Amino acid sequence: MTALGMPPVPPRGSGNLRGVAAFPAAAHQELANTQLRRNIGKATHTIRAKRLSVTGELPDWEQLRDAGAAVKTDVLNRLPELLTQFEAAVTARGGVVHWAADAAEADAIVTDLIRATGSDEVIKVKSMATQEIGLNEHLEEQGITAYETDLAELIVQLGHDKPSHILVPAIHRNRAEIREIFLREMPGVDPDLDDNPRHLAAAARKFLRHKFMTVPVAVSGANFGIADTGTLAVVESEGNGRMCLTLPQTLITVMGIEKLLPTYRDLEVFLQLLPRSSTGERMNPYTSMWTGVTPGDGPQEFHLVLLDNGRTAALADEMGREALHCIRCSACLNVCPVYERTGGHAYGSTYPGPIGAVLSPQLAGMDAPGDPNATLPFASSLCGACYDACPVKIDIPSLLVELRHQKVEHASFGIEAAAMKAASLAMSSSRRWTTAQKAAGLGRLLAGKKGKITSLPRPLAGWTEARDIPAPPRQTFRQWWNSDEGRAALAQAREKGRQQ
Repeated sequence: MTALGMPPVPPRGSGNLRGVAAFPAAAHQELANTQLRRNIGKATHTIRAKRLSVTGELPDWEQLRDAGAAVKTDVLNRLPELLTQFEAAVTARGGVVHWAADAAEADAIVTDLIRATGSDEVIKVKSMATQEIGLNEHLEEQGITAYETDLAELIVQLGHDKPSHILVPAIHRNRAEIREIFLREMPGVDPDLDDNPRHLAAAARKFLRHKFMTVPVAVSGANFGIADTGTLAVVESEGNGRMCLTLPQTLITVMGIEKLLPTYRDLEVFLQLLPRSSTGERMNPYTSMWTGVTPGDGPQEFHLVLLDNGRTAALADEMGREALHCIRCSACLNVCPVYERTGGHAYGSTYPGPIGAVLSPQLAGMDAPGDPNATLPFASSLCGACYDACPVKIDIPSLLVELRHQKVEHASFGIEAAAMKAASLAMSSSRRWTTAQKAAGLGRLLAGKKGKITSLPRPLAGWTEARDIPAPPRQTFRQWWNSDEGRAALAQAREKGRQQ
């Protein structure tokens, strides 16, 4: 299937994106894990401080953010044209392009390509796209073993766990926990291994080095694809990605269709924005770029799987498409007060935190009854810190409000819809509103001496589980306005106005 042959708005994505529990229930469970909260709090505060330091060094940081946002807007406005150009450039340089409408199709393509090599093992570069489609789980079902080579991803994999952060997947683990995982799960590990970070990294390096040298197939994602040259780029901090991208005979890259940049020169902007926003570094230790196949140098077979999985549907949403600007830096997670307390597992999706709260519903939908994605837009205080931190100026708070609006508009049942209809009826006439205010005064009986309503019976209990309600006032504004005191205050205000 070619870019021009793709349907204009395919169905929403599928695969690993949907969560297994609604955010409120999952968050309630995670909040009880005090060790997790300490681990995440320490890590996010450290990354946040580093980011503020290195972004503060640049006098044109805001201009760089503007430039990044403008480039991403241009990409989405011309996406079909740029995809066609990109496909042609990759093909002209010896690569093979495959189009995947959803997770199932992408998994099948990658599986067939691996089987064609005769290998039953692959080494992997850290990739959100392959997590999104559940590639590791699919390959395991097909008898193919995938080895994560990023240290944090390896920790998650060996721990039979799920990532909890876009940049640092094992952020919820401390070094003592990592040591226990390595001792329990890593073949050939020294039984006397301690929890010194250097020793833990050395153990992982020893385990992976043999795989780098012997496994003939690698699977990667891509941070950027350059439309006019067919170049792909991966940025990372450990060098494991460089090993995967250069040593195997066959390289398979899975890339979301929104990851394009129009020209090679556009990398200048994003290679300044991304490292500063993600790891708090001035530049990435390893930036790997490749263009097709070069005889005698690097992989001799290159396949690119361009993944839709709901992206075209998100693109069709005039406001929601802004979420596709995301460059996966994770800056929004590190400043989010909700993420800091619940961690990434509570979101139940590949993309946690503020960007996940808008991107997951956009890609996978949230309209099905009981869909856990429907709760994600409400997992926010709307403080706006995510917008201030985003290197491409995604207005996440406005997107969250819009998704909340869409959810409420589509809801034809439930206590919230019933409450809104009741409020609308009460506010539609002065007499009904006055009656409703008098009835609300009975709420003082529930408030007690403290003047707060701390619990309500079901189905209203969900509201007071997370907040208290002030007791209704003894006198409404209308009652005060119509009283002698109110009339006197009005006369005094008028007299004061005449004197001025």
